[in-house]
Amino acid sequence: MNVLVIGANGQVGQKIVKALSESKHEAVAMVRKEEQVDKLKELGASRVVLGDLEKDFSDAYKDVDAVIFAAGSGGSTGADKTLTIDLWGAVKAAKYAEEKGVKRFVQLSSMGSDNPDAGGEEMKPYLVAKRTADELLLNTGLDYTIVRPGALADEEPIGKIEIAEDGFSSMAGRSITRSDVAALLVDVLDRNNTHHKIFEVLQGDKPIEEALKSL
Repeated sequence: MNVLVIGANGQVGQKIVKALSESKHEAVAMVRKEEQVDKLKELGASRVVLGDLEKDFSDAYKDVDAVIFAAGSGGSTGADKTLTIDLWGAVKAAKYAEEKGVKRFVQLSSMGSDNPDAGGEEMKPYLVAKRTADELLLNTGLDYTIVRPGALADEEPIGKIEIAEDGFSSMAGRSITRSDVAALLVDVLDRNNTHHKIFEVLQGDKPIEEALKSL
């Protein structure tokens, strides 16, 4: 499949592009700036397209079979960018997918978005944006999978995870590597049992493939 990676220049997005290049799929990397193109090609993107989440980016869907939405405004921006990128960008991404007939849609969300009121005030706008984007995706006709990882770590991939559809009883001191999140997002693309599923994920003791089969 030709997989459009929205947020391809982000920390997780770059790892998704690399993981796709090592799979049977092709990465179509969407970036906002021309100067980011060469870097994504070096990571293995078969095609790089320009698109701005705060504008119309529907042209990026040309010859695309699936979407991985992994974009985020980042911790250095304010609630305004969280609203226009993390929420409205995700809403538009799903809308364009429906309009273009792209059925498979994998969305990177966040642990804690199930109950934004339980998070700290600093994180609340982000968690509200993620929760609302997730809820709106549920009401589309897309074959979606929503993945909610815990704290992200920069360590080398471990390749073993734990999945919870009803939340974890304890998350203290636990995290998951960005590389393992990227590998997971790519792995779910072909798994019909992950369609119309939302789940949380942390580092665990099961290989990614085995953990996904349990859904």
